[in-house]
Amino acid sequence: MSTGARPGLDEYFLKIASVVAERSTCLRHHMGAVAVKDKHILTTGYNGAPAGLKDCLELGCLRDELGIESGTRHEICRAIHAEQNVIIQAALHGVSMVGATIYCTHSPCVLCAKMLVNARIARFVTCGMYSEDSFREMFEEAGIQFDLLPPPPIHVSLLP
Repeated sequence: MSTGARPGLDEYFLKIASVVAERSTCLRHHMGAVAVKDKHILTTGYNGAPAGLKDCLELGCLRDELGIESGTRHEICRAIHAEQNVIIQAALHGVSMVGATIYCTHSPCVLCAKMLVNARIARFVTCGMYSEDSFREMFEEAGIQFDLLPPPPIHVSLLP
């Protein structure tokens, strides 16, 4: 990805998505997403309970309690997905996602893929695969470029 000390843009934005994921309140997966257009961050999102509501850190994971496998029964979850939150933030702030690239720590579930298609993004970049890949055919049909890249190095280089 990068060719020296300075990371390339894909590595840079995937690193930012990884930092965004640290805000997650999910006990199963920490996911982060960053919407980017023309090298500028439009919005960010992570997976967690709706704003102001109790989350899994406080209440425990309902999916774990019920033995629900990852990638199934999305409706039995307190969390809004990172990709959903990145779209919601854009809507709240009047920011168009048309032609944007989404950098996300994981590939999308089919529900998020549908929303991303309707948001008219151009590209989706990730460094991790979710437990299902039904989004692929949908992205292909919608003309959304999908790139699976190696995870970015977590090390952050700062000059003294």
